[in-house]
Amino acid sequence: MIGWLQGTLLRKASDSLIVDVGGVGYQVNVSRQVLERLPPEGGPLSLEIHTQVREDAIQLFGFLEPVEREVFEALISMNGIGPKAAMVVLSGMDAREVARAVCAEDLARLVSIPGVGKKKAERMVLDLKDRLLPVAQSGQDGQAGGAPVQEDLRSALPNLGFRGAEVERAIGMLRARMVDETSLDILLPEALKLLRG
Repeated sequence: MIGWLQGTLLRKASDSLIVDVGGVGYQVNVSRQVLERLPPEGGPLSLEIHTQVREDAIQLFGFLEPVEREVFEALISMNGIGPKAAMVVLSGMDAREVARAVCAEDLARLVSIPGVGKKKAERMVLDLKDRLLPVAQSGQDGQAGGAPVQEDLRSALPNLGFRGAEVERAIGMLRARMVDETSLDILLPEALKLLRG
């Protein structure tokens, strides 16, 4: 099984990319959250990989952080959620936020994800709450030093007309900055610039 790839980003599409590893191109399915944080084509890239083997195909699903893969594998452990549906969930919301919403039993947050209705949200809480609790808690300690400004952005951006998926996309793109920079005055203009292109 392939669990990790390191190489060059050769090409990216709407829901996948090709990584050149020693002259071999691996096609990897990724979420929109991952696509938006990729380096330019031709840049170096390493990915956590989940390999799915079926009778008719071998598919690779890629993630930039181990936590994304962990939440993905929790989602596909549920009845009724396959890899493609799990990628839709992770396209609509950051992996740590999915874990927090599940553990907080926040059905309103979960149903804001495209493709997640009330019944599926309830099932996610029932099936995944215990499994995702370590992920949800890890996002509230030292490694997520930007948690307060993250919540400030999550409150401010909808007041400026942006929807849930757009807000999560901006937060995902700025997450690395939040560790060092906790000022909403600095990060809000950057988020607006990203969202307005």
